[in-house]
Amino acid sequence: MLELTQTTQYVATACFSLAILHTFLVKRFQTLAARYPQGSVGENFFHLLGEVEIVFGFWAGIFLAFLAGTEGKNQMREYMLSLNFTEPGFVFVILAVCSTRPILHAASALMDTLARLLPLPKPIAAYWVTLVAGPLLGSFITEPAAMTVTALILLDRFYSRGISSRLMYATLGLLFVNISIGGTLTPFAAPPVLMVAAKWNWDLSYMLANFGWKAVLAVVISTTFVTFRFRKELVRLDAEARPEARAPGGAKKLRVPFWVTLAHLGFLALIVVFAHDLVIFAGLFFFFLGLYTVTQEYQTELKLREGMLVMFFLGGLVMLGGPQRWWLEPLLTQLSTVPLYLGAAALTAFTDNAALTYLGAQVPTLAMEARYALVAGAVVGGGMTVIANAPNPAGFGILNRSFGETGISPGGLALSALSPTLIALAIFWPWG
Repeated sequence: MLELTQTTQYVATACFSLAILHTFLVKRFQTLAARYPQGSVGENFFHLLGEVEIVFGFWAGIFLAFLAGTEGKNQMREYMLSLNFTEPGFVFVILAVCSTRPILHAASALMDTLARLLPLPKPIAAYWVTLVAGPLLGSFITEPAAMTVTALILLDRFYSRGISSRLMYATLGLLFVNISIGGTLTPFAAPPVLMVAAKWNWDLSYMLANFGWKAVLAVVISTTFVTFRFRKELVRLDAEARPEARAPGGAKKLRVPFWVTLAHLGFLALIVVFAHDLVIFAGLFFFFLGLYTVTQEYQTELKLREGMLVMFFLGGLVMLGGPQRWWLEPLLTQLSTVPLYLGAAALTAFTDNAALTYLGAQVPTLAMEARYALVAGAVVGGGMTVIANAPNPAGFGILNRSFGETGISPGGLALSALSPTLIALAIFWPWG
């Protein structure tokens, strides 16, 4: 990344801090928007400020305007060219691909098969399996893909069925935490692990021995706790009703042929394999759009708008996250193992966890124990806020409308994620 002047770094930190504060005020802005006549300037302005997906892009735009005004447009251009926007692009593509009906049909069939193996009422078994198998699947298809698939299944099978606000928030917090830790069985699926795996030689055996079994244990315990807590409400739901199998008007859609599902899964696999090569997975996505077009009768509407909003959010996070190195790196390097673990878990709530581990990877003297503590803390704290983990904005965007006109409360999300975060915190504790 291009080096910025000290003053510019301070301004970037100020914009970053204001963006974090803004994310906790989005519900307030939505409430203010409702006080103005529909279609008025005031209503549109506060509604815009109340969309969490635009927050970091909005403040990144202000920072770029400052950079261009003080150091010139060429410096601003050089700064933009020094950034890596592969992750926002990948999340956009994976959200669009995984939201198609053939992919969701295959994922739902897998969840149904696993749920039938459990000696539990069907809705309870379906809920438990979705929030255990979905996040752990992220270790193989990447966390953004797992978030998209799991959130859409939850939307269709539970959120669209009029569940209580308490269950909606409990499920949301559990989902975000499980996704953050569920991708740690392998070294290539979780963004914070990916940032350090190659540099620190963390292979599959290391991840399974130090992170994987702990992730499975934490996901199972947290999901069991929430499922048991809401068992009476869950048992009243018809978990086998699938709204995605019907057209908007209520007419039954055509059954998805096997070859269509297989072709979609093939594209998904290729996109995951080339997840770190923007040009390749973008090209694959263009070919995928052709497949989507010729199989239109088996599809539902492609979620391009939602994907672009998430990409805008993550792009803003990339633009504002890099200049925070001036204060993050000294802080991370001065902490011993346990304070580093707790500090990383806390800091993750206010910055992208992959940014934290990336900075740690730049410190050649970081001990093995400190390396584990940094990454473990980063993944444990990845469910507390929408900015904590790269896949979170995707889940937020998919489920946000289920929470009414004002959407998801950031405070409600943090509170609902607290219990599964504390469970994960204890299980991933750096005892050595």
